[in-house]
Amino acid sequence: MMRLSELSGIGMTSRRTRERMVERLRAEGIRRLEVLEAMRSVPRHIFVEEALASRAYENTALPIGHGQTISQPYIVARMTEALLAGVPLGTVMEVGTGSGYQTAVLARLANRVYSVERIEALIPLARRRFQALRARNIRLVHSDGRMGLPQYAPFDGILVAAAPEGIPLALVEQLSPGGRMVLPVGARDKQALVRVIRVGDGYESEFLEPVSFVPLVGGVN
Repeated sequence: MMRLSELSGIGMTSRRTRERMVERLRAEGIRRLEVLEAMRSVPRHIFVEEALASRAYENTALPIGHGQTISQPYIVARMTEALLAGVPLGTVMEVGTGSGYQTAVLARLANRVYSVERIEALIPLARRRFQALRARNIRLVHSDGRMGLPQYAPFDGILVAAAPEGIPLALVEQLSPGGRMVLPVGARDKQALVRVIRVGDGYESEFLEPVSFVPLVGGVN
């Protein structure tokens, strides 16, 4: 298990380094104070491999193995901020746990986070990180994220960290009335970050900005 003493880090993992990251996020347009505070409080360096720790607070995606990446801090903050624009976040579902960094940020802002990961090998390390952070409001599930978690629905928010080619109706149906889903949509060379709002039996959607994510695929490993 990761020791709490490891969270303090040295040099590049200092509070000052994280503060510089937050100032960059503010300059790039992230405005909500609770999002900036969540980004400040979650130590990104514990979510990357030790060899990459010196780059943990750069605004770049980094590999985490199994063909997956940890999203750049701006994208994590942008998606989180977009998810917060509406009713309070009681229960949230995340599709694609990955390293667990986005999960930990969401856990600072929601009462309960259910996070789905299809690659089983990624789950134990993410769980140890959450334990080290004492994040007790996260539940990890090994499953096909395309199907969501209907047994725990409805969700006030859904965040999808991989790109389907279209908006997945199975996930829209798991939103509460007025609930939001933020996700990348489209083929790898032409993706857009989209916010979906549940309205009655349907939904409304809005374009946020161009992005580049790994594709959302089915099955479990």
